[in-house]
Amino acid sequence: MQKITTCLWFDGRAEEAMNFYVSIFKNSKVTSVLRWPEGHADAGKVLMTTFELDGVPFQALNGGPQFKFNEAMSQSIDCKTQEEVDYFWEKLIEGGGEPSQCSWLKDKFGVSWQVVPEQLPRLLLDPDRAKAGRVMSAMMQMSKIDIAEIEAAAKG
Repeated sequence: MQKITTCLWFDGRAEEAMNFYVSIFKNSKVTSVLRWPEGHADAGKVLMTTFELDGVPFQALNGGPQFKFNEAMSQSIDCKTQEEVDYFWEKLIEGGGEPSQCSWLKDKFGVSWQVVPEQLPRLLLDPDRAKAGRVMSAMMQMSKIDIAEIEAAAKG
């Protein structure tokens, strides 16, 4: 049993969000859907869902309109190839998401994601600080990360 599970707070869209995310990530599944019981004003409506995205557990709670997502909390996706970066970027933007800067985007629910090719952190941490600086400068000009461009920047 995993000790820590991310709980995402939605205003009536928990089940829709869960289904959206499960459709994007391989090896994902819905594990439960808890509905309000009979006798409650919201009887039959979804209160909370649990699901896994590529084996990582999540909860989605229909908590109401009091809180909104912001960039202070994001989900980061490690990608091996440009095709994988493109896939997650396009799927998460679908339906009203918004691109941001430096690998960040918000999906249609307002959840922030980072779609990060594995080369990026390695190049940013390179002991050659001039190389790392060139990569940082290139990244700052991008929304979705282009692996070929950051690798070209690293070469100078």
